[in-house]
Amino acid sequence: MEALHRCCAGLDVHKQTIHVCIRRLADGGKVTAETRVFSSMTPHILALADWLAAEGVTHVAMESTGVYWKPIWNLLEGRFDLLLCNAREIKQVPGRKTDVKDCQWLAQLLQYGLLKASFVPPRPLRELRDLTRQRVQLVNERTAVANRVQKVLEDANIKLSSVASDILGRSGRAMIRALIAGEQDPQRLADLAQRRLREKMPQLIEALQGHVDEHHRFMLRLHFEHLGHLEQMVAQLEERIDQVLQSPTLTASQQGADALPFPEAVALLVTIPGVDQCSAKAILAETGTDMGRFPDAAHLASWTGICSGNHESAGKRRSGRIAHGNRWLRRALTQAAWAASHTKHTYLSAYFRRLAGRRGKKRALIALAHSLLVTIYYMLRDGQSYQDLGADYLDRLHPERLAKGLVRRLQKLGYAVELTAAAEAA
Repeated sequence: MEALHRCCAGLDVHKQTIHVCIRRLADGGKVTAETRVFSSMTPHILALADWLAAEGVTHVAMESTGVYWKPIWNLLEGRFDLLLCNAREIKQVPGRKTDVKDCQWLAQLLQYGLLKASFVPPRPLRELRDLTRQRVQLVNERTAVANRVQKVLEDANIKLSSVASDILGRSGRAMIRALIAGEQDPQRLADLAQRRLREKMPQLIEALQGHVDEHHRFMLRLHFEHLGHLEQMVAQLEERIDQVLQSPTLTASQQGADALPFPEAVALLVTIPGVDQCSAKAILAETGTDMGRFPDAAHLASWTGICSGNHESAGKRRSGRIAHGNRWLRRALTQAAWAASHTKHTYLSAYFRRLAGRRGKKRALIALAHSLLVTIYYMLRDGQSYQDLGADYLDRLHPERLAKGLVRRLQKLGYAVELTAAAEAA
């Protein structure tokens, strides 16, 4: 097998140590290897970079080990051609696993071009990812705190959720603050309701008649303070995300000459039914605006892990479950798909209903998310806004097949059906 790189290195990264192997190809075809161990502290990583440069290393490969690869990548980026590899795809033969052998195996695979690099976006996009992912985690925490508030109310037999659709809306928050302050009268608590909730005053007065003691007030006060802190952090993150999206550095980090500026890309994506500003920012933080990084939409879907998997043996298809991929992007797409499935008179909602009847809602949701991702790929690649095909597109695609299916359904109900074309009837 022909070697592609004359001098390269493989890094086996751990929390405290980094095992490094440099492989050199001499003019006579002889291969030599040298292995060293470095600490993961910053001065030692810089010393590692200087040693690699002094030895003439051009390419460096490492595994995606937790978050431990990130500081090394940040310090080596720009000095070498870096490859981040999925540990699942470079396993050795069982029984030969040591840290030294791992780095030697990495260097050997790299030298012969047998490694497939994972997609690592440029630093500005990685920073945007950190912001959007942190926002998701804070929103999840906020939801957990809201559930704890609901549990405390139920423990006090306050049935506010049975009447109000959102206990943390403007009316619900006013009532809970009054409960924390010591108000016990259901009539006075119900008078805090606003707008349409006032139409349910009798039910509301009955629901607010409970037994709230000092323990309940303390727990509600604690959760409300936590909730307010989380909402303040989410607001700060949203403000920071907007600032980063407006930064020219972020758009300049996209390699493609036709890559759209991020504000324009967000404006394009929100034209899709079900995709709001938050979802658009989360999607772009994961994919970027340069679709030239992916050969086609199928590669993007495979990287996301939102297309059907393959598990076939002896001519039998064992499973078609989706593969592991970018869970953050998949989450944003499935949320957008669920919102799109509830829109009216759109192609996306018709597509969802058509699949859900045959395959179930979960499979239909993943299929719709896949369709959204393919749509986003071409929109970003071509710079085009979304054009809806219409809710009747699938019916117009094969009208004869649709007519036959409807006739079969009527015949099963016991009707004798005879079709006459509209032109003949006239």
